[in-house]
Amino acid sequence: MFILTGEQIKAGRALCRVNQTELARRAGVSLETVKRLEAIRGEVDANVRTLNAILSAFEALGVSFECEDGRAGLGVWARPDRARERAGGATA
Repeated sequence: MFILTGEQIKAGRALCRVNQTELARRAGVSLETVKRLEAIRGEVDANVRTLNAILSAFEALGVSFECEDGRAGLGVWARPDRARERAGGATA
């Protein structure tokens, strides 16, 4: 079973240093959707299309999630190979 929590979304944004507005833009969802999902404690209540859009936006920013039920825990991490591509684009 696929699980994503409001806490993971907040942590993912912190790792890639984007605000809610930027995440919403990159995911193609409304700002209100991002706010609503982040306000949820625990597993978010969203349709699969919305979750996939958010996960794809984070993937492009180099952020990955541990989202499988039945594992030791849920997590979020930034991939070092994508650090220059986060939020503001490539750095010199």
